[in-house]
Amino acid sequence: MPEELPYSEACENNKEPILEILQKHIDKQKTLLEIGGGSGQHGEFFAQHFPNLLWQSSDTPKTVDILNLRVQASGLSNLPEAIPIDVDDANWNVDTYDLIFTANSLHIMSENSVKNFFRGVQRTLNAHGLLLVYGPFKYGGKFTTKSNEQFNSWLKFRDPKSGLRDFESINFLANQSGLEFLADNSMPANNQMLVFYKTN
Repeated sequence: MPEELPYSEACENNKEPILEILQKHIDKQKTLLEIGGGSGQHGEFFAQHFPNLLWQSSDTPKTVDILNLRVQASGLSNLPEAIPIDVDDANWNVDTYDLIFTANSLHIMSENSVKNFFRGVQRTLNAHGLLLVYGPFKYGGKFTTKSNEQFNSWLKFRDPKSGLRDFESINFLANQSGLEFLADNSMPANNQMLVFYKTN
């Protein structure tokens, strides 16, 4: 009996709105690295819609095998086996990529891991490449909705080091990593899609 594939209702709900934003920014790029592939639904869905783009998914060393259940089952030639990446490692041991995408990950990481994430992006993203970050954020230290505030409390209860990040701090870290803010897209369910451009 085949092993049950991992599934996320959130991924199922947000994949179409995310696709609309990706279609605005993905054109002739050849390679994308996904940080935090999770259930693999994003990788499978987006790889189908961008057949000329190599979608390299990844997840933590502890969870990448779960991600690969769906990746391998997809049989997509542009969705290779997902690789283990710990954002806190000084070297991710990967090639460089035209695009980096991550969804619902920065609020799961600690503040220090978010800093390390951007250091990794700086090393891994090609010149003039794009970083696309999906998830909920605070602005000026304030939550955009009551539900996001409640979500943040739940995250903190589960792991005090996690929590919604301030847009301003994310933009600062991006700037430090040679990235320029390009766009902030409002998304369903009180989320955003931030887009950054690597200037060199």
